[in-house]
Amino acid sequence: MRFAILLVVAALALVPVAAVLVLAFRSADGGAFTISNLTRVFAGTDVLLWLTNSLGVTLATVAVSVGVAAPAGYVLSRSRNRAVSAYSLLLFVVQSLPVITMVIPLFMLFSRIGLVDNLLGLAIVYVGSTMAVATWMMAAYIDTIPRSLEEASWVDGCSVFGSFARIVLRNSLPGVLSSAIFAFLVAWNDYLIALVFIRSSNIFTLPVGVQSFFQQNSTDWGAVMAVAVVMLLPPVIIFALLNKYFSVGGIGGALAGK
Repeated sequence: MRFAILLVVAALALVPVAAVLVLAFRSADGGAFTISNLTRVFAGTDVLLWLTNSLGVTLATVAVSVGVAAPAGYVLSRSRNRAVSAYSLLLFVVQSLPVITMVIPLFMLFSRIGLVDNLLGLAIVYVGSTMAVATWMMAAYIDTIPRSLEEASWVDGCSVFGSFARIVLRNSLPGVLSSAIFAFLVAWNDYLIALVFIRSSNIFTLPVGVQSFFQQNSTDWGAVMAVAVVMLLPPVIIFALLNKYFSVGGIGGALAGK
């Protein structure tokens, strides 16, 4: 019964995706399968440029967010003092605030330092909006790694940073990937922030480009859905490639006999 319910829910959730695929790969006369819509949008639009812009901003966001969230999450997980507690509370407050409340002040600030209509400025906003949640995710996963593993490495002469890099971080791969995918999806799917900060069409990200293309070609559903397929592909590919690495059993034998 549970499997049947999950199957029905999954089928309902996939109906919009199926509709996008059918429209994208159907010929204009409603006939057979064709890739002419994809070739047409790649040849006649800036979708490849939008894709490149989105990938650049998104990958930069993922790299910086995870690179900062991993050690920050380690500090939250392992340290217990007032400064860390205050930092943890600050992260919770920042996480609870909607991003829209910060867009206008950030726009005013960035306009003074030349970061409006700039992909670097957009990436900075994305990093700020993902950092708090990524840090919490890393801290929650590092909590599951026993301290005794680090203590054993210290006895063997490893430094605190060395034990973090060699023991904690290596055993935190599912947490790192979860944080990375969260940051990727936030930056990849964002439309509102990019719409506010980006003005020039040559630096449009894919969500803004898709909206712009839809406004100009709202009756050409094949071409519109072909652009939507381009936007769907990177998250699907990433999940397909990284799914096998989501495992929480990596430290199961490390405490044998304890």
